[in-house]
Amino acid sequence: MTTLALELGTSSVRGLVLDEAVRLLPGALARRQVSLAVGADGAGTLDAQGYLACLGQCLDELAAGGHLDDVELVATSAQWHSVVALDAGDTPIGPVLTWLDTRPAPAPGQPGPADPEAFHQRTGTWWHRCYWSVRLPWLRARVGGHATRFAGLAEYALGVLLDPVPMSVSQASGTGLLDLGTMDWDPEACALADTGPGELPELAPVGWHGRLRAEYARRWPPLARARWTAPIGDGAASNIGSGCVDPGRAAVTVGTSAAVRVMREVGPGEPLPRLAPSLWRYRVDQRHVVTGKAYSAGGNLFAWANRELRLPDGAELNAALARVPVVGGGPAANVCFGGDRPPGLAPAGSGALAGLGFGTTAVEILAGLMRGLSELVAVDLAALESELGSQPVEVVLGGGAMAASEWWRRAFAVALAPRSVWHQRNPEIGATGAALVALGRIGDAAVVADLDRTGELTTPSQLPRHRRR
Repeated sequence: MTTLALELGTSSVRGLVLDEAVRLLPGALARRQVSLAVGADGAGTLDAQGYLACLGQCLDELAAGGHLDDVELVATSAQWHSVVALDAGDTPIGPVLTWLDTRPAPAPGQPGPADPEAFHQRTGTWWHRCYWSVRLPWLRARVGGHATRFAGLAEYALGVLLDPVPMSVSQASGTGLLDLGTMDWDPEACALADTGPGELPELAPVGWHGRLRAEYARRWPPLARARWTAPIGDGAASNIGSGCVDPGRAAVTVGTSAAVRVMREVGPGEPLPRLAPSLWRYRVDQRHVVTGKAYSAGGNLFAWANRELRLPDGAELNAALARVPVVGGGPAANVCFGGDRPPGLAPAGSGALAGLGFGTTAVEILAGLMRGLSELVAVDLAALESELGSQPVEVVLGGGAMAASEWWRRAFAVALAPRSVWHQRNPEIGATGAALVALGRIGDAAVVADLDRTGELTTPSQLPRHRRR
């Protein structure tokens, strides 16, 4: 049996076919870049129908290569926090708001949660522009009275291809409207969102599976009998794909954006551990939660620098970076180019560079950006360890940006010392994690990750003297 794993990301859509060992079959990867519209006003949107077309093209490519012939199961990792307004015919009204969009704001004078701390503990989130409690009223005001319901990007896209697709508890937790304990919509959060009956997706029951609609089964006959599982949040999937499924191992993932997260088991009816004020918490599934901190900066820092600073290519860039010291190399950087992720409220355009001189090179600016994110993650990882009440954790670096840059991996290893820091070479950690969830094999995640991990990047003897502990 093979598994088709979909990655519904912010900058691209990908489809991978994995074997029984959850490894990529030769040539069975299709990718389409998507156009993220970013505006000076803080907009960060995607065209829903264009995005769906890109997904279809990925499936067409895999089908043409014969890679879908033995697929029995389809798993999906999808971006958290996205939302699109739909009309009575389930047609999108306007673009999809992604996590990067910082425009939503509460109406003037609108009160927030009656008890913000209790709200944070129940939902794992805040009354913040990233979540539907603020986004839905703002979006409703922009689209007028035409919206009949709201969906995430995953529910919209898969809802076109399949019979109606409910929202997984993982995706629902990313809306900020879910009570993480009861795993049902939170009444106060829904009231803040001014959401009535039928306007939110149904929640997927345990074990839900969908099937392709007849017209798409004719387009991709090998998938006609395949079972599609409910999508899970990309951050949760990335932790699993990195082999970080217990509190002793943290995942630091750098794709388009970045995050540091720790996963633990908390089943139905079990009390949730106390959540630190600066951290969020989401559901992975009905038996696991993930806690962490996210950043609007990641691989998009490199994309910006590459576009605006005319960086050298490939081996020439790597050679130039190798000459920049990992400790103190490059200017100091505030990496909030896209604003703050929750609970911060810094607007888009808050990034800054300090210590520039006439001798500062483009490569040194890139190094400063990379180091700035690394050091920010180190601070928040310490807060996460404090919340766990544990000793320093192991760290696994993952994601496309980590696979692409040895210098950045070294910067993280130094910033996170004295912890053991490992690198998961497989850049498709989200798709791999989603497949493990769909297969019911979360417990195998560490073994699967070990197969692709390069080994420890640092030992105390390799660190600069002033960083040794």
